Amino acid sequence: MNTERTASVSALAANLESSVSLAFVGSPEALRLSVLALLSGLHILIEDIPGVGKTTLALALSRAAGMSFSRIQFTPDLLPGDVLGMNIWDPQLHEFIYRPGPINVNFILADELNRTSPRTQSAFLEAMQEAQVTIDGVTRALPKPFFLAATQNPNNFAGTFPLPEAELDRFGLSFSLGYPTPENESEILRRISMPGFSPEIAPVSSPAGILAAREAIGLVHVADAVREYIVQIVRATRHHGDIRLGASPRAALFLQQAARARAAMEGRSFVMPEDAEMLAPAVLAHRIQLSSQARLARTDASRCIESICTSSPKPTGL
Repeated sequence: MNTERTASVSALAANLESSVSLAFVGSPEALRLSVLALLSGLHILIEDIPGVGKTTLALALSRAAGMSFSRIQFTPDLLPGDVLGMNIWDPQLHEFIYRPGPINVNFILADELNRTSPRTQSAFLEAMQEAQVTIDGVTRALPKPFFLAATQNPNNFAGTFPLPEAELDRFGLSFSLGYPTPENESEILRRISMPGFSPEIAPVSSPAGILAAREAIGLVHVADAVREYIVQIVRATRHHGDIRLGASPRAALFLQQAARARAAMEGRSFVMPEDAEMLAPAVLAHRIQLSSQARLARTDASRCIESICTSSPKPTGL
């Protein structure tokens, strides 16, 4: 892979992180995962309580990337047509006219996705997998690049519907922001003069720039030994005593893509086993289901993945 292309991805990632940091004050790891997901084309799911900066992070990232943006606030009465668009009868033309929905943008924020019904949640399945929507038998491509950032409230919150396994499996990464540190919370108060204030963020990229980064990331070399290591981690989730439902082959593809992105963001043209190890919890934890015994023992899915990575021998001599 051309080292210049790798360097351009690394520089773009640094510029995006710096730009988003003007508005988002919080976990540097969450910010880096968000940028990694955008550049690699892996949709993200952020689960956390309200008010910790999920929307701020998504909005700032879309502005920094120079992408068209749409936000959907999900409620129990929202219908698929409210997301995808619909055909509406035009009395003057005497025909149905397609009115695009808010999903027809580069960057969409699905806010509190698990507050809507499973029927509406399923509206995203085709968009997340094929970057297209089908209305009344007609398939239309979504703008490129297409990126979905979804947030969800914890499942024990009132008025939530658990996301189906098929949808969870289409999210490339999932993570939480958590409460800010005392220093970060003080910085938030210093920066924001009034509720609702958002600093202006100048774009540091464009849709074409994001597409170029994704193309470059796809060329990052993955050695056979590293690929086997990724498969080893994913397959271990299917035979682990604490896991009832293991990760799918799609999870292995996403882990490889995320590892490629991490390598490129660090200026490398090749993937190391540590890239996969570091990203495995964010890529795999949300798509596995723990056994009832593990849940009763309050086993954490991320820690379960970390233990699998620790017990899986890493290839050497690459």
